[in-house]
Amino acid sequence: MSTDEEPIPIPEKEAEEAGVEGGESRDIEGEEETEESEEIEEVEQEVVEEFAETEEFERETMEEGIVEERIYTIPLSKAWVSPRKKRAPRAVRILKGFITRHMKPESITISGEVNERIWRRGIQKPPRKIRVRAAKDEDGKVSVYLAEAD
Repeated sequence: MSTDEEPIPIPEKEAEEAGVEGGESRDIEGEEETEESEEIEEVEQEVVEEFAETEEFERETMEEGIVEERIYTIPLSKAWVSPRKKRAPRAVRILKGFITRHMKPESITISGEVNERIWRRGIQKPPRKIRVRAAKDEDGKVSVYLAEAD
């Protein structure tokens, strides 16, 4: 360190952690420290901007294709009328029938989450009702997702 540079004063909290009394100062080349902190801030800013751009892009691409989106609570209690070993498959058919009746799709895609929710307790005990989000795209295809996942 050259003689014409002044030592940087240490705040009291940092001084206690470093084991130095509050009135003393330590010898650090301030220019190098500020350059490093500026570089770090620039990199952090770039990362934040990139993340924001990708997040906006994902939202835009998802929203562009979706024409209509609705949230339904679908009653599956009629599946319990059928024999035990046929209840979960019937619940899936009831779900597809409900979506067909209400959304008038070209085709239906049920997400793995919805399928797993129906089959979670096995073939004999599907849920009595399920809350789903149905999204219809420009081609008339409907995708069914869990409403709680959002």
